[in-house]
Amino acid sequence: MLRFGILSTAKIGRELVVPAIQDAENCVVTAIASRDLSKARDMADRFSVPHAFGSYEDMLASDVIDAVYIPLPTSQHIEWTIKAANAGKHVLCEKPMALKASEIDPVIEARDRNKVLISEAFMVTYSPVWHKVRSLLKEGAIGRLRHVQGAFTYYNRDAGNMRNKPELGGGGLPDIGVYPTISTRFVTGKEPIRVQANTDRDPEFGTDIYSSVRADFGDFELSFYISTQLAARQVMVFHGDKGFIEVKSPFNADRYGAEELELTNQNHSQSQFFRFQDARQYKLEAEAFSRAAKGEGEEVVTLESSVNNQKLIDAIYRASDKDGWEPV
Repeated sequence: MLRFGILSTAKIGRELVVPAIQDAENCVVTAIASRDLSKARDMADRFSVPHAFGSYEDMLASDVIDAVYIPLPTSQHIEWTIKAANAGKHVLCEKPMALKASEIDPVIEARDRNKVLISEAFMVTYSPVWHKVRSLLKEGAIGRLRHVQGAFTYYNRDAGNMRNKPELGGGGLPDIGVYPTISTRFVTGKEPIRVQANTDRDPEFGTDIYSSVRADFGDFELSFYISTQLAARQVMVFHGDKGFIEVKSPFNADRYGAEELELTNQNHSQSQFFRFQDARQYKLEAEAFSRAAKGEGEEVVTLESSVNNQKLIDAIYRASDKDGWEPV
């Protein structure tokens, strides 16, 4: 069993990732760390975790963990990922790994120097619905892919929420813009060449709250919009000359609807539905990471892929400040 330590008591860890790790077949949470020891103990007691630490440094220095899951604010991801790697721990870091692609270079250095696994926690890449999309595209189920269309929106005006705090790495593109980009890259195996974009910022928070994006992948285009201040919606559509695939709730199926996709043929005379009941993508993520950490050849999100995904996000910001195309 790969032994995880959780670096902080953040909500995503409490509600999604820690329960998933505890339910996984090949890993377990053995420690919780917080700058407030009482919070660490409370969370440890809740999940029957044997060790609680009152500092991140103490947990990283301990021998009760093999790996670390980091759900800290985005602005702290690079610092603590490198510290964990230097302590000889494998790292599963919550997305986004960084706020600029260049920030990931020292993480790659730390990974290689310490011979540990470091992966950005894109749970969608472990979801069976996305593996099905990838296989359908590879099989030519929709013919030649020409266009990918997506949307990911929610409404959040809470001034205290880290997503609305630029100093913590808040904003729509870091939080949810990374999903249409990673999922398209994952299923097609292609990288974008250039991008056009429009982005709006909240006058009070200063964070980006809406982006409309057009990315040129050479063989096809990706167009999507994201917002942190629109009614909640998620969808991804892959459109080819022989049909199209619509992923109904592509990123948070538990909150946005059923985890399913619909494959429709060219003239709408036939549709096939593929449903995945209780897929538990966070559990699958933890299990895949654990296998990879043990050298079992499991596919995980590499830091090199993280760099390419962040390069696209960086280009979207640049394109939003100009007319015309911006190279990725």
